[in-house]
Amino acid sequence: MFQSINPFDQQLIAEHPADTASGIDQKIAAAHGAFLRWKALSFEQRGEYFLTLADYLRQQKEQLAGIMTDEMGKILAEARSEIEKCAVQCEHFAAHSERLLRVEVVETEAQESTIVFEPVGVVLAIMPWNFPFWQVFRYAVPALMAGNATLLKHAPNVLGCAKAIEKAFAESGFPAGVFQNLFCENQVIETVLAHPFVAMVTLTGSERAGASVAATAARNIKKSVLELGGSDALIVLQDADLEAASTAAVASRMMNAGQVCIAAKRLLVHNSVKERFMELITQKINAIKVGNPRQEGIGIGPLARLDLAQSIEKQYDSAVLGAAKIRIPMQRSGCFITPCLLEIEDPDSVVFKEETFGPLAVVMGFETPAQAVELANGSVYGLSAAVWTRDATLAKNMAQQLEVGSVFINAVVRSDARLPIGGTKKSGYGRELSEIGIREFCQTKVVYVA
Repeated sequence: MFQSINPFDQQLIAEHPADTASGIDQKIAAAHGAFLRWKALSFEQRGEYFLTLADYLRQQKEQLAGIMTDEMGKILAEARSEIEKCAVQCEHFAAHSERLLRVEVVETEAQESTIVFEPVGVVLAIMPWNFPFWQVFRYAVPALMAGNATLLKHAPNVLGCAKAIEKAFAESGFPAGVFQNLFCENQVIETVLAHPFVAMVTLTGSERAGASVAATAARNIKKSVLELGGSDALIVLQDADLEAASTAAVASRMMNAGQVCIAAKRLLVHNSVKERFMELITQKINAIKVGNPRQEGIGIGPLARLDLAQSIEKQYDSAVLGAAKIRIPMQRSGCFITPCLLEIEDPDSVVFKEETFGPLAVVMGFETPAQAVELANGSVYGLSAAVWTRDATLAKNMAQQLEVGSVFINAVVRSDARLPIGGTKKSGYGRELSEIGIREFCQTKVVYVA
């Protein structure tokens, strides 16, 4: 039995029974049958379903945002924005999937030679709790527009969101079996991935979860796409617009109570402007209101679970014991963590080496752009990074050296349906979104006519 617990007041919202083994088999069979029918539809026909779904999401925005807020503590303003982003995702891939998966003609000595992109079949997805709607729609819309069916194993603390998403697909008229939830323990995934009807797996989550799922997929000779942890660096050079950079840094670090994979978790600031930058971000962090996520004007609600709040408190305490300088102290009450700021000099500090998933900002100084790149690349993760400078040539040169999947210059790192997202090193492999991302859910076939 899985439980949904409101992190704001620790009250039980609902209990969700796990699927039985026979029930899982039935869902897999239903997904395979739905896939055979769904892939036969045209892109235009599949797109019509997603346009209907986009309308449904907007009509039900307040209700869906409220489910998200109650289940994992996201403030209502961010929850509403997340639902809108899902609707835009539906519209984007409804409009562009046929173009993104167009048959490619290659000039060879043959009469005709083409590259065709075909759906793989049933896609198993293992998704996290921090963006309980967006993470699902980010993979599901392109995967389904490509002609696949999908089974979603959502995080156990947001199964109310999972039910609401499945209902949204059903009430938007999608054929039965195209999108289904699996409510199961992690150990069941091995059985699901071994099933001959399940073609691949996509996972967004921790490094540990990714390693386990990838190993299972490999044993069954099945493709996996992984987006794992991140410890993104935001680099501020001495000529940067400090007002804009500090605003972006605080927005990136504190969004969703700091529970964002692509958040700016390590703020690397040139020593000549570090003190001024610290003053600016201190003012901005202190202005954030913490409280009931259902209350308008609140900037940060509770973290999604008690163990997550305890974990980041432990990282903070360890860093302070290791000589980190406290600029804004942390306070914890239940799942609530107040926004805090540490200044460090040691790149071996726990808050510099590990991923921190909460409203904890860490600043470290540097002397040269080369040193900043070295510090940024010193992480085992390589999801994304940001560079703030007025020197576009220097920024582009640094971008080439940064070992990450995305570099944003003078902007907050974010996901965009038009651009691929994914990481390097222990941040995973494969991409979602854009032409590259939708093709992850396809088999590539060559048709050669002599």
